[in-house]
Amino acid sequence: MPNWQLDFEHERELQTVAAARFVEERARRRSLHVVLAGDFDADPDAASVRFWSGRQSLGGTSVCYRDAWESKNPGDPGHPFTPRNPLVTDWDWPFRQIDYIFVRCGDHGGPTLEVSTCARIFDEPIDGVWASDHFGVVADLAVPTRSSALLP
Repeated sequence: MPNWQLDFEHERELQTVAAARFVEERARRRSLHVVLAGDFDADPDAASVRFWSGRQSLGGTSVCYRDAWESKNPGDPGHPFTPRNPLVTDWDWPFRQIDYIFVRCGDHGGPTLEVSTCARIFDEPIDGVWASDHFGVVADLAVPTRSSALLP
């Protein structure tokens, strides 16, 4: 999503629908696991992010992906973009959760890959050097076994 500006949610929505149609067309043909990860430049309440998580349709299109962070850290916003990081130049930026790892859900609603863990990384400097103005987000994913797919 190249449109980080706060008043560009409409553009993020258009980009999101175009990306989803592209991905879904390829994934459905081959029954693939799909993981989308990156800086989505929008918080969890934004239409573009709600779309990915199956909570809102856009442009006559619906998809459902599981947010790995939300799945393994319920109630913890994670905040990979925060003024705690001195590289963040806008101390008052309202979006703190803008980086995501989404796992495509299958026909029965759950993700096709099990999210074992999801954590923030690079959230401390090493020898005084910060990796980025965003902290990293990493998830361990696995193809679920039949028994783990049946667990709540």
